[in-house]
Amino acid sequence: MARPGPGLALAGAIAFSGKAIIVKLSYRYQVDAVTLIMLRMLFALPLFAAMAWWAGRGRPPLSARDWAPVAALGFCGYYLSSFLDFVGLQYITASLERLILYLNPTMVMLFGWLLYRRPWKRAQVLGMAISYAGVALVFGQEVRIAGADVALGSALVFASTVSYAIYMVYSGQVVQRLGALRLVGLATTVACLCCIVQFLVLRPIDVALQVAPEVIWLSLLNASLGTAVPVLLVMMAIERVGAAATAQAGMVGPLATIFMGVWLLGEPFTATLAAGTALVLAGIFVFTHGR
Repeated sequence: MARPGPGLALAGAIAFSGKAIIVKLSYRYQVDAVTLIMLRMLFALPLFAAMAWWAGRGRPPLSARDWAPVAALGFCGYYLSSFLDFVGLQYITASLERLILYLNPTMVMLFGWLLYRRPWKRAQVLGMAISYAGVALVFGQEVRIAGADVALGSALVFASTVSYAIYMVYSGQVVQRLGALRLVGLATTVACLCCIVQFLVLRPIDVALQVAPEVIWLSLLNASLGTAVPVLLVMMAIERVGAAATAQAGMVGPLATIFMGVWLLGEPFTATLAAGTALVLAGIFVFTHGR
């Protein structure tokens, strides 16, 4: 049973990394972030609702005590995080976005220290410094090339990372009560509804009907292969080889994003990007092994 685990983890990491590529391709058809994320979540909603139903079969329905944290986690971990990420991708490359998102473990540990006073080890501090130096290196290159908007985009994506880290920190007790797959299904369902309501409040309904056909197909692809499928692949990998091994396989994610960014988006591959990526990966490796 353990053999397919690494393959599932690698496939999940690569599929997740394709999300930014699909978003950047969609922006070429003059669609805004509010409409784009609504389409993605609209198409993903049946998949996540089915996931929640499947994981909840034969189990008691959620109580009011459970619904409140599920709604809060769905809002913070999937709606807010995704929306900030989508908006940020309007201003920065997919490669820089993936490197910033990959800092998530350091943010989780930082919140753990702030909230629970969990101690840091020297290796963790070193790994964090190496990773942030790598992001700063790539960030500096993009500012020189693209200008000040890169700072705004990077700040939005970093805020997305912070939002998802809050979800990770606070989801532990809820996972123990509901199970990981059921929580993911319910929380993402909440996020889908938030994105749809946001669109209905901020945009005329005919806006969604005027988008290019390519945006519809890309949103379908993002909802399935870029969202629901990698969630399932990662959960299956964790069941077979554990969270630690799955996280290590996830290190292929930034590399996959850079490759697809160069291949499909025409983003430049430079020595600075290669050096920054190497620093981020090395830093996260040191950080995770220092726990």
